[in-house]
Amino acid sequence: MRLTDEMITVGKISGTHGIRGHLRIHSYSGNLDSLRNCTTVTLARPGSHTHSTFTVQDVRPHKGGFIVKLGGFDNINQVEQLVGSDLLLQRNHLPETGDGEYYWCDLIGLTVETDTGRVLGTISDIFETGSSDIYVVSGTGREYLIPAVAHVISTVDLESGRMVITPLDGLLDL
Repeated sequence: MRLTDEMITVGKISGTHGIRGHLRIHSYSGNLDSLRNCTTVTLARPGSHTHSTFTVQDVRPHKGGFIVKLGGFDNINQVEQLVGSDLLLQRNHLPETGDGEYYWCDLIGLTVETDTGRVLGTISDIFETGSSDIYVVSGTGREYLIPAVAHVISTVDLESGRMVITPLDGLLDL
């Protein structure tokens, strides 16, 4: 989901809010400070190589996501076409990750193998569940769903592009 190496997708515009041009944001990080500390955001339409940068006028938490007001938009009719767009921030506007924490964009594309050396494929997608993220690993003719929990994920090495897992019993069975 990378637009460039300097830009990271941090959420998606899920809808409008009210009639004055506010947007509802589904956040991938839940980090309000990242949005509050930036003066501009970049929007990218899915499947499009075009993107636009907008001034951030206001950001506030709302029902597990955020409400954002962008400069130049004063009513619902002006912002409806933005729904579905990805919201990107410059990487240097994001907080440093802690030990064992990673941005999704850094994990997608990693080669995943077991602790016995069996290569399963590469991380093609990540989705949230209530308890943990799930890594979708696409291999030769097979897809694996790997829970992002400490007793399964043994090693993440971004420099070598590799993740090593210790699979739970039955995790890799057909």
